[in-house]
Amino acid sequence: MNIYAEAQNLHQLGLEMYDLIAKLYPICRSITGDGVRKSLHILQELIPLVIHEVPTGTQVFDWTVPKEWNVRDAYVKNDLGEKVIDFQVLNLHLLNYSTPIHRKMSLSELKEHLFTLPEQPDLVPYRTSYYKENWGFCLSHNRLKQLEDGEYEVFIDSSLEDGYLTYGEYYLPGEIEDEVLFSCHVCHPSLCNDNLSGLALATFLAKYLGSQPNRYSYRLLFIPGTIGSITWLSLNESKTHHIKHGLVISGVGDAGGMTYKKSRRSNAEIDRVVEHVLSHTERESKIEEFSPYGYDERQYCSPGFNLPIGRLTRTPFGKYAEYHTSADNLKFVKPSSLADSLGVYLEVIDILESNKRYLNINSKCEPQLGKRGLYGNFGGKQDKRADEMEMLWVLNLSDGTHSLLDIANRAGIKFQAIKGAAIALKKAALLQECSEEVVSRNAIEK
Repeated sequence: MNIYAEAQNLHQLGLEMYDLIAKLYPICRSITGDGVRKSLHILQELIPLVIHEVPTGTQVFDWTVPKEWNVRDAYVKNDLGEKVIDFQVLNLHLLNYSTPIHRKMSLSELKEHLFTLPEQPDLVPYRTSYYKENWGFCLSHNRLKQLEDGEYEVFIDSSLEDGYLTYGEYYLPGEIEDEVLFSCHVCHPSLCNDNLSGLALATFLAKYLGSQPNRYSYRLLFIPGTIGSITWLSLNESKTHHIKHGLVISGVGDAGGMTYKKSRRSNAEIDRVVEHVLSHTERESKIEEFSPYGYDERQYCSPGFNLPIGRLTRTPFGKYAEYHTSADNLKFVKPSSLADSLGVYLEVIDILESNKRYLNINSKCEPQLGKRGLYGNFGGKQDKRADEMEMLWVLNLSDGTHSLLDIANRAGIKFQAIKGAAIALKKAALLQECSEEVVSRNAIEK
């Protein structure tokens, strides 16, 4: 897998991901409903996504698939007939999962169902009422202060009834059944970083992976947050033993640095891969330990599954002022940030695909590299070229127990350089790739 040919096009791909976000932005999504379906159908134009429907009432571990919510229109009018809050202008104005209502009321009664952000008075908050039936509207605090006493008409044309939970899945078989899982949530309305950026990046990862042969099999999930991962795990528990690596994709479009939250295992291969990628970059980055709070990684990493799945984002949720507000809009996400995030994910994939173990065929003392055209004429000098040191590290540690990532980390050298050295040494018949049997036997002997 050559990520560099793809990297040459990252700028253009960043623009295309941004265009996809712009297309999805107006759609009102939730944990169920036609907004999710419409969004997934748009993704189907780009990748062969399979759409699944799980009926209301389905028991999924300790949870139950909820009723399906759909909304057609919602507004609040003052006594002059003017719309002072309008769902059609911004779908964040409606409390997500609001029940239907059409009646008139006083401002004091209406205020019991209004949500604002006094500390950010110009922004509209994103609020939900998934599992407790309620209705309401969100607006800026400054707009609330402008509302005058009087009678208001409240109208919400919505439905909450038996239906389905909808999610998308793309499975791409590889040379082996072992899987890499990428998961993003599809349940937020007009919020660009959280998490249309995740949908866009996951879609373009799927396009990239589908364009070439892969060693691993790949599964990409486009699911509603929490209830979606719980539902998928409940219905697909028999498949989870194939998952060897995974990442939850979210918040990859803002201008902040990269942040990785480790899996529950803390030292899984995916943890070491992402840490390696971020440690060999000039971009700002941060590593966080696992905690049982966050996005869907907390379901994948629950003790009954304990899957090796971390979360790779830019600025973490709740750590930027625009989070879950109307400011998380098309101005907030950047094509350059989307392109950079895609580049990081492609580098992670490259390491996962290439992180093999080798055996040094000529292991008794170091082989003569010069006669094979692999070594410069530097004699005993200390300033040997970097590529020569890379080959020496690979030769010395290729005993069937060290992966290329192990070697790169011990040598303090970027993985791609170690990988290049291994390719050169294998071509010169000094290395052979280990079978699983050889790896297991050497591990026992060591």
